[in-house]
Amino acid sequence: MKVLFIGGTGNISTSSSCLALENGFELWHLNRGASGQTLQGVKNIHCNVNDRAAMVQALNEHHWDAVVNWIAFTPADIERDLTLFRGKTAQYLFISSASCYQKPPQSPIITERTPLSNPYWQYSRDKIQCEQRLLEAHRKEGFPCTIVRPSHTYSRVIPIAVAGWTEYTAIDRIKRGLPVVVHGDGTSLWVLTHADDFATGLTSLLGNQQAIGEAYHITSDEVLSWNQIYQHIGQALGVEPHLVHVSSDKISRYNEDYRGTLLGDKSHSVIFDNSKVKAVCPRFQCTTEFADGIRSTLDWFEAAPERQHINENDNKMMDHLIAAEQV
Repeated sequence: MKVLFIGGTGNISTSSSCLALENGFELWHLNRGASGQTLQGVKNIHCNVNDRAAMVQALNEHHWDAVVNWIAFTPADIERDLTLFRGKTAQYLFISSASCYQKPPQSPIITERTPLSNPYWQYSRDKIQCEQRLLEAHRKEGFPCTIVRPSHTYSRVIPIAVAGWTEYTAIDRIKRGLPVVVHGDGTSLWVLTHADDFATGLTSLLGNQQAIGEAYHITSDEVLSWNQIYQHIGQALGVEPHLVHVSSDKISRYNEDYRGTLLGDKSHSVIFDNSKVKAVCPRFQCTTEFADGIRSTLDWFEAAPERQHINENDNKMMDHLIAAEQV
């Protein structure tokens, strides 16, 4: 199977690239080559995806069994890809986001039938519009799209809501015995998925004709409270974390950048029903428990000091919010 990944070396996509190679796919990556990251066995096309003429020339001689775009975010990106890949691929997979699901949710049980609506986060609204355009193209012209919705998938990021992700700020505070901010009261339920597990579901959809014109989320079945998530992180570090609970509203008022990721996503309890993807991909099963996955993630950060980025603005924010809670 000849597969093109637009992107392919990121937090989620690297695991999918590796598994695709293990499964014997002829895997190509399309990117600018600026990062210098390559995977052995991948064939590379170096091109700026937004340079229409260069893309047409680079793709002219190719036909794909599947194309996966990991870095499409806006309807304009989808219009570009429709133009580039009409008649050039048997399947086009769009990596959307589970944050597209209705916020606040009417029920914590999320299925693919849950409405898509997010008044808090423009990122999610853009993804929803992307999905709608692709499904319109499928209905009107038979464009062979499949929509995939990851939710908080991690491998090379710290999967917490405040002062994490590509930052090491919260981890550094825990290691130094300093308190860290946890949104809400820490009892809301959340799902974290390791990228290696996500890759099993994603690669099972490649070339799967039952998946054409359909949308799937691919997540773990392990459900944890946010308090449990931080406790697992503390256990991996060998330190008991000192948690200070602050409402998502207060955090978002202090820093508007958190409005989307908290009010539009992580402040709500979610439990994903993965029966739809399991029906078409029987071998899909998540086997990485968070207690184990976070250890490997922390090992990756600690293997290179330059990865341990401390954001002093987030340090200041946590100090301010914690002091306000203690008054």
